[in-house]
Amino acid sequence: MSNATDAVDLGHRLPTQDEIACAAQAVTALADARAGNGVLAIHRENGEAVRLAPAIADLVLDLLGGVASGRTVTLVPTGAMLTTRQAADILSVSRPHLSKLLKSGEIPFVSVGSHRRVMHADLMAYIDRRDAARHAALDDLARLGQEFDAS
Repeated sequence: MSNATDAVDLGHRLPTQDEIACAAQAVTALADARAGNGVLAIHRENGEAVRLAPAIADLVLDLLGGVASGRTVTLVPTGAMLTTRQAADILSVSRPHLSKLLKSGEIPFVSVGSHRRVMHADLMAYIDRRDAARHAALDDLARLGQEFDAS
C-alpha cells in the first residue's frame, strides 16, 4: 500500500493500482455480505455487528466502486459551497470554462471577498439541465437519422 503522505484525499488524485485492486475486492466482499433487505453488517474484532442501513451501504459501495473504477472520488455535502476549482473538477472542465459558465449566468455563484463560490445544489441543477439538453439533442439526431434513412 502507499505511504501516509501518498494517502492524501482521493479527490485530488487518481487512485493507485493497489488502491484500485483493494477497492474492487472490498466492493465485491461488501456487496456479497449485504442481507436481502440491503442492510450491511460489518463485524468488529470482538464479533459485535455494526449495521449499516441500505442507503448508507449504497453510499459506501458507490464510493468504493468509484475508486475501483480508477476515478477521482470526493464526498461533498449537499449544502456545501464549492470553490471554483472543486466545481470545475466535478464538471470535468477547466477553471476558465467554469468562469465562462458563471459569468454567463448558467451557474449561479456567490462572491466571498474576491473569490467566487458555487452552491453544490446549483452545480447539480446545472448538470441535470446540461444532461437533459444532451439527451434531447441525441434524440433529435436519432430522429433526423431515421428520417434521412427513410427518404
